[in-house]
Amino acid sequence: MNILGISCYYHDSAACLVKDGVLVAAVQEERFNRVKNSSDFPINAINFCIQQGGISFADIDYIAFYEKPYLKFSRYIHDIIEKFPFSYTSFLRNTPQWLQDRLILPEVLRREISYKSKVVFIPHHHAHAASSFFVSDFEKAGIIVNDGVGEWATSSIGYGNGNNIILENQISYPDSLGLLYTCITTFLGFKANSGEGTTMALASFGEPNYYEHFRKIIDIKEDGSYRLNDKFFSLNKGKKMYSKKMIDLLGQARKINEDYDKRHKDIAASLQAVIEEVLIKQARYVSEKYKIQNLALSGGVFLNCVANQKILENTNVKKLFIQPGAGDSGAAIGAAFYLYNQILQNDRKFTYNHSYWGPEFSDKDYEIAIKYNSLSAARYYDDELCEIVAQKIIAKKTVGWMQGRLEFGPRALGNRSILASAMYPEMVEILNSRIKHREWFRPFAPIVKKENADDYFHMLNDSPFMLLAPKVLEEKKSLIPAVTHIDGTARVQTVDRDYNPILWKLLDTHEKHTGIPVIINTSFNLKAEPIVCTPQEAINDFLKSDMDCLVLGNYFIEKQ
Repeated sequence: MNILGISCYYHDSAACLVKDGVLVAAVQEERFNRVKNSSDFPINAINFCIQQGGISFADIDYIAFYEKPYLKFSRYIHDIIEKFPFSYTSFLRNTPQWLQDRLILPEVLRREISYKSKVVFIPHHHAHAASSFFVSDFEKAGIIVNDGVGEWATSSIGYGNGNNIILENQISYPDSLGLLYTCITTFLGFKANSGEGTTMALASFGEPNYYEHFRKIIDIKEDGSYRLNDKFFSLNKGKKMYSKKMIDLLGQARKINEDYDKRHKDIAASLQAVIEEVLIKQARYVSEKYKIQNLALSGGVFLNCVANQKILENTNVKKLFIQPGAGDSGAAIGAAFYLYNQILQNDRKFTYNHSYWGPEFSDKDYEIAIKYNSLSAARYYDDELCEIVAQKIIAKKTVGWMQGRLEFGPRALGNRSILASAMYPEMVEILNSRIKHREWFRPFAPIVKKENADDYFHMLNDSPFMLLAPKVLEEKKSLIPAVTHIDGTARVQTVDRDYNPILWKLLDTHEKHTGIPVIINTSFNLKAEPIVCTPQEAINDFLKSDMDCLVLGNYFIEKQ
């Protein structure tokens, strides 16, 4: 049985292919069309999944879509009518898109891929829940979903048991933890649906001195339910998500390119504190209600690795599972598994142990790209390559690293990465200013051999997808200053030898020379562009930036 999962038309469009209950391919559309967080119909992602699965479009048994468009459209129209005439501009801007493609997905599928068979529309939060629970190794788990908004739901809690997901409690639009976070993200001068991670990073430099101000914006109950005060928001009323009342409460919004002052940092810190409070209370409530210590978390809010860590530290939850594409891209995977496991009641047979589900390239592909760009490259065996790269990293060189299949999700997990030393604090400035060209306060994540993680970090859960931010052990902070954030945490990725043997080998080689099995891993992209997919894109970024070295498979290139 072949199920194609699709998410699109809002942000982070993606597609996946599930064959007989096993994921064989998954990728975001942005990796092909090079539009960051692309919302386009994922035709390129679909084509890749079909090719990777070795099937034709005629072999697709079902297409699973990640939401119910008519229910979502009813919420949109309800919102437009309620806020008319202020919503008139929004109505003119967005309605044609609904009529052109969002409400006629079966027709779009006929037009784009000649598909005329079964399309199943999965409720958005059920797709999110399935994207975590059904691909976890949990037989039973509590489930929490938090995002901006799907059809109506913004927060859902429930449980999973075997082949069944039950979502029992729901908070509906316009009350939304995700929209609150995005609203303040735009208030601080960052871009919606992509700048939330920047807000999280800025929060570490502030104090929650505006916490009481935020309690006027959001009312939080002991079970983690909440209500937003709509007077502070301007959703579908104009170009901004926040109202004048928000400005009266927090002061003037930060302009793009304006310097960051203490107020901006404190606002970010206060927002983070509020989000953590809600999530911790929700986790406690779910754990106590269902008498369970496993949690499957999903929705874009759970890309907040700092808050995820706080759940482990402040509840009796013992184990978390969060799929790396926790946002809408991962809902494509969830839609496919919800159909396969719950609706069709097929046995669960897949566990999401790694995230390498995208395109990969051969030595021949690398050779062609190297020759086309007139570069000088040497080819090495794995052991030789790891020795050379480890020595370059120790010498404070930056290395573009392209291996195997492209990662799924918003974060590079060691196959499309830029690697650098964690031992020298100046590497943060070098990476931020010379290569990434991003805000000075953005931290860099460490990768560490899985078996050594507890030696450097206060691990409470394995972290293969860079979705937890544990404390760096006090005695190790001086050894890895470049990945120790100002708050003493690090956004850790643990590397399992079974799932990424060459990256593990590199860490092991680095450890043999330095005693430290930790290096920096940041995404292989320049500012405002998606993570690289192809060898040519990797070479382009290498040549356009001050990156010192480039690895394409087993080929090593160094700037002279």
